[in-house]
Amino acid sequence: MSGLKIIKSGLLSTIQDGGRLGYQQYGVPVSGVMDFYAYRLANYLVGNAEEDAVIEVTMMGFAAEFLQDTVIAVTGGDLTPTLNGRPIGMWETVFVVPGDKLAFQRVKTGCRCYVAIAGGIAVPKVMGSRSTYLRGGFGGHEGRALRNGDELKIGKRKNKIEMLRDRSLADQAMEYPSAIILRVVPGPQEEAFTNEGIRDFYSGVYKVTMDSDRMGFRLEGKKITHRNKSEIISDGVAMGAIQVPGQGQPILMMADTQTSGGYPKIGNVVTSDLPKLAQAKPGDTLRFQKITVEEAEEAFGRMEKKLNQMKKTLSNGKNMLNPMEEKPDWNGDVKEEKPVNHKKEPPKLKEDLSSREKPTPEKNKVPLKPGQRKFIVRINEKEYTVLLENREKE
Repeated sequence: MSGLKIIKSGLLSTIQDGGRLGYQQYGVPVSGVMDFYAYRLANYLVGNAEEDAVIEVTMMGFAAEFLQDTVIAVTGGDLTPTLNGRPIGMWETVFVVPGDKLAFQRVKTGCRCYVAIAGGIAVPKVMGSRSTYLRGGFGGHEGRALRNGDELKIGKRKNKIEMLRDRSLADQAMEYPSAIILRVVPGPQEEAFTNEGIRDFYSGVYKVTMDSDRMGFRLEGKKITHRNKSEIISDGVAMGAIQVPGQGQPILMMADTQTSGGYPKIGNVVTSDLPKLAQAKPGDTLRFQKITVEEAEEAFGRMEKKLNQMKKTLSNGKNMLNPMEEKPDWNGDVKEEKPVNHKKEPPKLKEDLSSREKPTPEKNKVPLKPGQRKFIVRINEKEYTVLLENREKE
């Protein structure tokens, strides 16, 4: 039975997951979601496995009708989501029933959002992934972008609906500014560029052009000059690689990037900054900051620690994650704060000293027998009377 019907497909909406790993040696791109941070949080919220498929919505126009009771979460760029015409919160769980209509009106921040549904989008795996690779025409729903009238099946939920109530990660939402600073590890062909070209790259401001898609973003800004040739023997290309062809304007490779290329690469955007890059839209500006491999590894480790912490907290049944022990600073680092004690204090016993308390009305007074002691137990702001009797061992 179908769980979702597409009313309007929008600018570009596809089914994506974590990507198709292990096939680049055969020329098959990884594909998968552009913003892995928003994707993973969406799945955490609705109780899905980390690799379950979601709908990646680009910019505007998408609308769908739910055909069954379920739970959804919308994360990523703010495309003003509504349910039956009313705004809904992002980065939190939302209950839907048959006939409910989800729609996106306009772009506020970012470029892409992710719709996760409890149970995941149930499409066949191709080479270990449900991701859509548009140029290859495989994966996802019939190897293409979603169209009006498509009906999608939803997988089996891993949790009861009641367990998904009041889940929110809004305090961990990533910010998506229109002026973005990206950290870059130099190379692997930095020596192919002049010193002036390298300085221009790190000091310049580059604009994302209209000639941008899931394969890559063409940028416009200061020309980056090569030392000699502007081509190399083709080698591997990964998401975040910054190629510079002969005309000197960089190209940022994205999720659907080809597996190899013949343009020299001046650097690679670090993994922990790829979510911010994924949300860039035409007209947004980018600046680049050089860091070391060690700094990039530390930043990635901090992000993974934070993601794993959120996943563990939700899997333990703690629905609201506010406050967290650490809050992310998406300019780069994680701000360390003092640990917050989430454990509830056990109920305290207070001995009833009759000489210090107001006398109890006669009708409510409980007479004490020899050897008995009276205590008051406070639990959830309510008081209960407990009588304890000392008995000698027989």
